This record gives sequence, C-alpha cells and structure tokens, in this order.
Amino acid sequence: MHKPGDVVLGGLFELHLTSVLDEGTFTSEPQQPHCSDFNILGFRHAMTMAFAVEEINKNANLLPNVTLGYSLYDNCGGLLIGLSAAISLASGREEQFVLQQNCSGIPPVIGIVGEMYSTFSIAISDVLGLYKMPIVSYYATCSCLSDQQRFPTFFRTIPSDAFQVRAMIQILKYFGWTWVGLLISGDDYGLHVAQSFQSDLLQSGGGCLAYLEVLPWEGDQNELRRIVELMKTSTARVVMVFANKFRMIQLMKEVQIFVVVRQNLTGLQWIASEAWSAASVLQTPVLMPYLRGTLGIAIRRGEIPGLMDFLFITPPLVHLITYNVRQYWEYVFQCKFKPTEKAESSETKCTGQEQINNVETEFLDLSNLRPEYNIYKAVYALAYALHNMLQCEPGRGPFSRNSCANQKSLELWQMVHYLTAVNFTTSFGDQVSFDENGDAIPIYDIMNWQWLPDGRTEVVNVGDVKGSESKGEELLLHEDKIFWNFESKKPPRSVCSESCPAGTRMARKKGQPVCCYDCVPCPEGKISNQSSECFLCPSDFWSSPQRDHCVLKKTEFLSYNEPLGICLTTSSLLGTFICVVILGVFIHHRQTPMVRANNSELSFLLLVSLKFCFLCSLLFIGQPRLWTCQLRHAAFGISFVLCVSCILVKTVVVVAVFKASKPGGGASLKWFGAVQQRGTVFLLTSIQAAICTVWLVSSSPAPHKNTQYHKDKIVYECVVGSKVGFAVLFGYIGLLALLSFLLAFLARNLPDNFNEAKLITFSMLIFCAVWVAFVPAYINSPGKYADAVEVFAILASSFGLLMALFGPKCYIILLRPERNTKKAIMGRKTNKK
Repeated sequence: MHKPGDVVLGGLFELHLTSVLDEGTFTSEPQQPHCSDFNILGFRHAMTMAFAVEEINKNANLLPNVTLGYSLYDNCGGLLIGLSAAISLASGREEQFVLQQNCSGIPPVIGIVGEMYSTFSIAISDVLGLYKMPIVSYYATCSCLSDQQRFPTFFRTIPSDAFQVRAMIQILKYFGWTWVGLLISGDDYGLHVAQSFQSDLLQSGGGCLAYLEVLPWEGDQNELRRIVELMKTSTARVVMVFANKFRMIQLMKEVQIFVVVRQNLTGLQWIASEAWSAASVLQTPVLMPYLRGTLGIAIRRGEIPGLMDFLFITPPLVHLITYNVRQYWEYVFQCKFKPTEKAESSETKCTGQEQINNVETEFLDLSNLRPEYNIYKAVYALAYALHNMLQCEPGRGPFSRNSCANQKSLELWQMVHYLTAVNFTTSFGDQVSFDENGDAIPIYDIMNWQWLPDGRTEVVNVGDVKGSESKGEELLLHEDKIFWNFESKKPPRSVCSESCPAGTRMARKKGQPVCCYDCVPCPEGKISNQSSECFLCPSDFWSSPQRDHCVLKKTEFLSYNEPLGICLTTSSLLGTFICVVILGVFIHHRQTPMVRANNSELSFLLLVSLKFCFLCSLLFIGQPRLWTCQLRHAAFGISFVLCVSCILVKTVVVVAVFKASKPGGGASLKWFGAVQQRGTVFLLTSIQAAICTVWLVSSSPAPHKNTQYHKDKIVYECVVGSKVGFAVLFGYIGLLALLSFLLAFLARNLPDNFNEAKLITFSMLIFCAVWVAFVPAYINSPGKYADAVEVFAILASSFGLLMALFGPKCYIILLRPERNTKKAIMGRKTNKK
C-alpha cells in the first residue's frame, strides 16, 4: 500500500501469514515462502497508520506545507519476507527514487514503523541500523533492543520486557505470591524475559521460581504433556506465561486432553504477558473454565477519534481500492470477487454492494485499541521529529557550525537526533517521549478475564502500572473489580513455605530455593516478628517465652523483701539490739568488779563497735547505689578494725597486768594506762580510715549491672574498684585479728579465776575461722549470694565476738551475782599463794 508525499514513512505489518516459515521443515528442494491466510487485525494495523498519516496531513499546525506519504509492506509473518520488505523500503522503489548527481536528496523513507516481533526487529535493526534508518516499533518488547550500542536507531512506543517483568513482580509482591511457575517461548522474546525475570526477582526479594519451562515451537505433545504434568504436581498455584497466543493455544489443547484423560487442572492463577493478555481466540467457552480470572499485562489502551469513520468502507469504493481492501471484503462476507474455476457451488461472488454495517466484524471493534494506539503514537513521533527538524532556525541548529537539516537533502541520522528529543501529548492524554535507550515512558494496563453469567467473556481493566524515574514502578490495583476463579473468591496462596510465625526464623532447605525453608525457634535472647532472621534484644532486655518481643530483664540483688534478705536483716537488728541490751547491763553494773576488770571503757567501746558491725551489714542489702557501694566496705572495715583494736588492746592489758603482778614488773603498767589504750585504739583505727580514704579517692567502688552470671537477668552488684585497696582493707583486719589471737593464746593459762584471755582466744578463733571460710565461699558465690555470704560472715563473726566476750560476763552479772565480787575474781590467785 503506497501513498505519495513530499516525505514518505515506511511501515511493516502482518497482513497475511506465510505458509512456509523461516523455521520450516527441510525438503530436497528449497521452498520459497509465500503469503497465504489473510490477517484482519494486521490489516487494521496498516489502516491505522494510513489514518494517522491522513490526520497529520489535515493538521495545519503539524508539518505545514509538507505532505506525508506512506509505503506499507506486508511481512506475512515471516522473517525472510519482512527483512526483504525492510530493505526494499530503505533502498526505494526504482520508479520513484531518483538521486541527484551528488547523491543527495530525500531518502526513500525517513523512518519505518515496525516490526511487530522482537526477533524480526533485531534482524532488521542490525541491518538498517548501519544506514542510520530510524525504526519505531509498536510491539517488539525484547529488553535486548534497549542496547543503544547495538541498536542506536531503534525506538519503540511499547514498554520493554524489562519493565513488563518488573510490573509482573509488583503484582506478585502485591498479592504475596512468592512461589510461581514461568513458561516462556523459545525465541528472543521468551529467553530474554526469563533472564530478566530471574535477575530482577532475586534482586527484589519478591519470590522464587518453582519451575521454568520453554514451550516447544512445533507443539511437541510429549513435551507439552510433561509441562502440564509439572504444573499439576507443583505446589505453585500461580503460572506466568510469556509467549504468543499460538503457543498458548497449543498449551491449552494439551490442558484439555489432560483434564479429559486424567483429572481436573483448575485451581491455577494464570498471569498473561502482553503477547496474549487480550487474545480473543483464547476466550472461548471451552477454555474459559481454566482461564477465567486470568490477570494480564496489556498494552495501554487508547482512543483514536475518527478512526472508525476512516475504516468504514462504503460499497461503491470497493472496486477502486487496493487488493488488500478487496481481500478484507472477501474475508468479512465470505465471498470472492473473482471465483476460481474449481470453485465449489457454495462459493458466492462479491458484488461490492454488501452492507458492512449489517455484519459484526472484529475489524470495526475499536473498543480495545492497544497495538493500534502504539502505531498511532509511532507515526506521530516521526511526524513531530520531522516537524521539529524543519522548524530549525539557521545558525541555531544542533549540528556542526549550528547548521540545520534541509528538507531537500535531509539525512537519516539527523532524523534520529530529533527523534531522541521528541516530546508530545496525545489526544488521549498520554505523554510520548523516549529515554536514552529509545524506550517510551512505560505504562501497562492490568486486565482481568471475567466470564459473565450469560456466557460472554469480558476483559476488564482493573488497574495499571506506570514507570517513574524517581519512584520506580507505581502499581494501582482495584482489587474489588477482580474476578477470582476459586471457590473462596479470594486470591490464592502460592508459597513454597508459609511465613514463619513470630518467634521463629527461616532455615533454608538444603538444595532448594530460598523461598523453601523450615521455621526454627529463635534462641534465647533473640526475637523475630515474622521476619527471616532473629534479632538480638538490647542489653537490658531479654526475649519473651514466645520469642516474639523483648521484655525487660529481671533484676537480681539482695533485697529486703525476699526471705534471705529478711533473715539477714532480722539477724542484724537482733545483734544490734543485743549489743544495746548488754551495753545497758554493763552501764547499770558499771561499779561491779566484773565490769571494772580489764578497763570498762574498752568494753563499752567494744560494744559500740560491735553494734556498728551489725548495722554495717544492712548496707549490703538492697539495690546497690553509688553511696552504698562506697560506704559499705568503708563502714565494715572501720567498724571491724575498731572492734579488733579494742580486743587487741584488752589482750595486751591482760598480759601487762599479769606481768605487773610479778616481782619487779610493776613498771610495765605505766605504758598501758587508759590514755595509751585509747590512743592505741585511735591510731589503729585511723590507719584503716586512711586506707579507706585512699581507696575511695583513687578507685572507688561503684554499682554495676552484671549480665554475665545470668543471660536473662541483670545482677546489680558493687564492683570493688581497686582490688589492691580491697585486699589491703581485709589484710589489715586479718593482721590485727591474728595478732590478737596470738597474744590471747599465749596468755590463756595465766592464773586468774576469770581470765579474759581465754575468752579473747576463743572469740578470735571464731572470728578467724569465719573469715577464712568466707574467702572461698565469696569467690564461688555469684550475684546476690556473694553479698549474702559477706553479710553472713559479718553477722557470724560479730555474734561470735559478742557471745564469746560478753556471754560469760552477762551470765555472772545476771545469774551468778555472788561471783561478781573481787574476792571471787581474785580467789584462784589467793588460793595458789
């Protein structure tokens, strides 16, 4: 089909099918492919381009004073014929194409609209790209065609498969389908889709492929049967098909056979690529029980005002129009303008007076213009590129020396330059422009196949997906409009493994995709909230029993509220009370020989220090604070040194008294008078106070949250700070206690009815035994039990000193007052004399 013009556009369309394909069977003699069956939709595609050219010629604002022509070729659905047609377009027809002497002039065509198939587009672009011929495809979607290094002159008004794949992934993610099957055709279209799909699916984390199968070219029944068996046995409930309608027809025929021979194959959710999402040949009563509910990606539907009037051919014109129009007429009315000699009696002759408006034909059904809308945009893209080229102002052009293209000598590479910058909006409101890869702004409609109660099939638009440089793919779905071919009337579940419940993590199954996993409980201290991994709780938190959230860790310290703390507190207060009672008894009987013996002042001071020893144990109970940590060991150390100092001085006094009782020993008492005794106690205690001060200033004890003892508990404890200071404090107490013990032990056999050295020896023996046993017990006791061991040692040693030193005296004072006399106390010595 040709129409002359100042500038001519080329077009490649599938008006017929070829009887011998390029992939045809090999015979002894080569067979020349030829066109056979008329393709009414291909004819409508060609007529849409013719209409667009006519509309542009009528537009005074677009290409004024320039008449566009067209030259449309039929590829017959074969690569060989299509490539020949493309070369014919590029080289020109001999009777029309005449070059000037300098080989300049207008090219035969300044651009080609086509091809329909990706494989054809690759072959033609490889050849014509060498001559900078701009090609604008309306249907070739292979992502490989976006390679501008290989195809620098290729453009398209349909989104590439790369975007179609990402759009599919968005739908899968929207419905939570992570386990899907993928069927592809074995051509460039299918193979590149599979490659893109596997790559993008892995990067997006949108799911896994349960299987990937290539549909056979020649409809191999054994292979198709194997694929259908796989679909039936697979746990994937969603099947995506990237293939043309002919491959789908072959597949669905095998599905029918499978259902009849074996069992039902419903329960699958089909996802259709744009190649068959609107194919009416599949929307039959036989196939719709399986295919209803199909979701598909479809080319953007558009409106082309005036196309219906252009396509409505009136009878008187039929004999005057081209051979293709006559074929269309014969196809619609099932007649022949020139019946063959061997025609059957049923073959009628066309008169040309048939009424087209009395016949329902797919050719005039313009409710679903999709490829046609892309053709319409492709023609306008070339027209706007030419218009912008001719509007160039001399001296302000984009080429060398700011030159412009000349209509009479324009070159194809100049057309490519302007095509890359084209930008316009259609009457339907869609913006058309090309990116650096020659791809148009991507947008797809999302279709749903619905079987109406009256038996009709309706393909309903339920949303769209748009491409955006800033936001990626934007999916809009009207889920309430979608028909689901399931009893539940809800989207199916298609997962290899269900999502792990809270408190568990995914453990991948060996040798299987990442979507197939077992759910393993999270370990202690970690949680998960329906995620693939378990996360560690913060340091102050621990996992709940269900491992689904973090809870505050239990705290542990020696508390006043627990039984152990209550017992120790009671013992401490009891000891303090006993000290107060004994102090009261001694004050009341302070004039008796028992109290006055061995310096009553030291006895009073010893009772006060023991009271402090009992009270300092309370600092070890309760949650550690900075002041309690600092005070507990200082108070303990000073109190016990005061106590042991008093005992040491009392021991020295006992030895001095008995030495003074011997001839010539009276001088020794003057060194152990009351002043010297008080001074010695004060000096020894001051040394401990100095040790505590240096310790607190240099490296003070402090509260500490210990999480090492128990993972699920926080043990509050006091760290000693300087271990040297802690050791010196205890070592000093031990030194004084050992010295007191040795002196008392040496004086235990001194003559006296009441020899206090024996009591001191026994008390210090208890004291030393308690603290020697304390060391290993303290080291091996974790957490609060270390504090309990220390408190127990304080109370045990305090009670030991209190009972051993003051028990016998209280017994005599309160129960045996007859022995509380000087004579009774000195009686043993007198009897010896």
